[in-house]
Amino acid sequence: MGTSALGPRVLLRRLREVMAEPVAAQKRLDKIVQIIAANMVAEVCSIYVMRPGDILELYATEGLKLEAVHKSKLKTGEGLVGTIAEQAIGLNLPDAQHHPAFKYLPETGEEIYNAFLGVPIMRGGTVIGVLVVQNRTRRHYTEEEEEALQTTAMVLAEVIAAGELREVASEVAADVAHVRSHHLRGDSLAEGVALGHAVLHEPRVVIQNMIAEDVPREKRRLEDAVAQLRAHVDELLDGSDAQRATEYSDVLETIRMFAHDKGWMNRLREAIDTGLTAEAAVERVQNDNRARMMRTPDPYLRERMHDLDDLSNRLLRILTGAIATASRTDLPANAIVVARNMGPAELLDYDRTKLRGVVLEEGGRTSHVAIVARALGIPAIGQAEGLIDLVDTGSPVIVDGGTGEVFVRPSTDLQRAYAEKVRFYARKQAQYAALRDEPAILRNGGRIELNINAGLIVDLPHLHDSGADGVGLYRTELQFMLATRFPRLAQQVRHYSQIIEQAKGKPVTFRTLDIGADKVLPYLRQPKEENPALGWRSIRMALDRPALLRLQLRALMLAGEGTPMKIMFPMIADVEEYKRALEVVELEKAHLLKRGHVLPAPLKLGVMIEIPSLLWQLDHLLPIVDFASIGSNDLVQFLFASDRGNPKLAGRYDPLSPAALGAMRLIVEKAEKHGKPVTLCGELGGRPLEAMGLIGVGLTSISMVPSAIGPVKAMVRTLDREKLWKFMEPLLASPLHTIRPELMEFAQRNGVVL
Repeated sequence: MGTSALGPRVLLRRLREVMAEPVAAQKRLDKIVQIIAANMVAEVCSIYVMRPGDILELYATEGLKLEAVHKSKLKTGEGLVGTIAEQAIGLNLPDAQHHPAFKYLPETGEEIYNAFLGVPIMRGGTVIGVLVVQNRTRRHYTEEEEEALQTTAMVLAEVIAAGELREVASEVAADVAHVRSHHLRGDSLAEGVALGHAVLHEPRVVIQNMIAEDVPREKRRLEDAVAQLRAHVDELLDGSDAQRATEYSDVLETIRMFAHDKGWMNRLREAIDTGLTAEAAVERVQNDNRARMMRTPDPYLRERMHDLDDLSNRLLRILTGAIATASRTDLPANAIVVARNMGPAELLDYDRTKLRGVVLEEGGRTSHVAIVARALGIPAIGQAEGLIDLVDTGSPVIVDGGTGEVFVRPSTDLQRAYAEKVRFYARKQAQYAALRDEPAILRNGGRIELNINAGLIVDLPHLHDSGADGVGLYRTELQFMLATRFPRLAQQVRHYSQIIEQAKGKPVTFRTLDIGADKVLPYLRQPKEENPALGWRSIRMALDRPALLRLQLRALMLAGEGTPMKIMFPMIADVEEYKRALEVVELEKAHLLKRGHVLPAPLKLGVMIEIPSLLWQLDHLLPIVDFASIGSNDLVQFLFASDRGNPKLAGRYDPLSPAALGAMRLIVEKAEKHGKPVTLCGELGGRPLEAMGLIGVGLTSISMVPSAIGPVKAMVRTLDREKLWKFMEPLLASPLHTIRPELMEFAQRNGVVL
């Protein structure tokens, strides 16, 4: 057995002829398996199709018993066929019956066949069937034969996806999925509530012609389209978004890198050589990439998969003349964008005056698109599996970014309830907006400084819109997470200069790189750790790799030449670590002065207090810092040895407990003793009740998400801190699990607005 170089092309031409014949779907399938068997000199050819419930059903065969058609079924993962479907890989076996996954189906009569070649039938990286050929002789099929079968499987994918097989299915259920209501629960990527109508981010590119008439012509079409694609990416890199926000140019640089990848181009050309058109070749290679990368355990490799998807989809649109993503269409006034996944650059393409929410079937909280959604203040949900199959363009959708819930075609009562929730939120925001230029002054006198947390350039408008006093925490690592390689000095200087410029004189506290744990850079090799949250991360990594820290400090000081600058170091566990960080600062100061640069003036250096060990070293630490900041997220989780990302522990330990508040009171008292300012940054400061507790223990500076400035300011202006502390002091000495109920009662009794 063997196929010539022209074998696959001859096979594809025969298949095209059969697909064009006006015959019933079952007869077409029967002819297809006969043609494949004859072309590949196989004694058996069988097509299995994925049915609801992850069941693979035998739809057509040449060589096996015909009575097995529509009766033989295997679950995904069961038998050789089920293994192919589960792992999305081909199997080439000379003696199939001795493979550990082999399962004997007596109704098929396949016990006399030994050689087995099976490949997945895939669409969009998802397995929708399996194509198999078999022979009695024990032998390995050649690479050419495997290639021919894979190419044939792609053509079959179009037949299956077109829906023609419904008439031959053993059981056909009415499709009511696109009529009734649905409730899905995913992961919250960005908080907020949105009501609107679904817009499919990526209209399906329909490939009309998959089989090449003229292979050289298809290669020329591919080369021309790739040239257009590269020019388009270059244009995007020079566009307004890239000028306004340099971090997004890094994302586009990734796409440009893939567009110039020789390996990718070679795979496309090889696919055309098998007899596919240029667009079919792109889809074939895209399917292979998705199948491989979706099954990798590395989340950052999966993130690269989305960049490859973006690239392939752009190329398909050029080849077919299809419209681009929905961002290029006339959006409804309340668009809820629904996508399998998308890149941050694609999200930026949308008209933000019309975009109300984003829902993704994939995408995690640390993905690039999630970071950008939070920066833009757009409610977003990820991991909403199966959503695309349930919505049509225009379907009413509710997105609750707080709970991670998505409602498709919700009932009238549910829409009314959420609409009231949104109106209430809007009324409250209008009240808070009226306080924007008012100071956060306590009822008994004394000002509370309210700052925002930020991490992207697009966060900076919130600084002024919210009326915040400054940026209490600028997370520098987000720029690094969006980059395709470690940002060079000039890039970092440009980025930090833009932050300082857009702050317009308001203070910004830059935190040095806090990477590690769940914030891993795809281009930086890190060891696998049993407990990364407590492992080699943040300042520990920076001190072990001082060149990285020196480069960042140099960039920060160059960006802040002659102007005030505050830099703080995260995850400090003892005084010695902070002293080592100071030594690195001194080296960089000397380096810059030697070359005639002006240092920031004043340059203030601080520390984040988020590891409990520092609580017993404050008398030694505070005299050598300019300021301190409490990292409430990590401090609380480390105090209770409780993973804040573990849903089973959510709410088990309350930051409004005597233990947590007592630790923060200790920090405030020590800071007052040594005359050093202390602030708090973290989610804790962004909720009015929790902020009230923090102010009660003596904090006068809090940093939070921009949307929390208004609610917290409204609370501050109705609060008497002296009265609150007298109420709280005895409670902190109690064995209570939490003082939350007591604080709520105090607020109600004293007219504190929560």
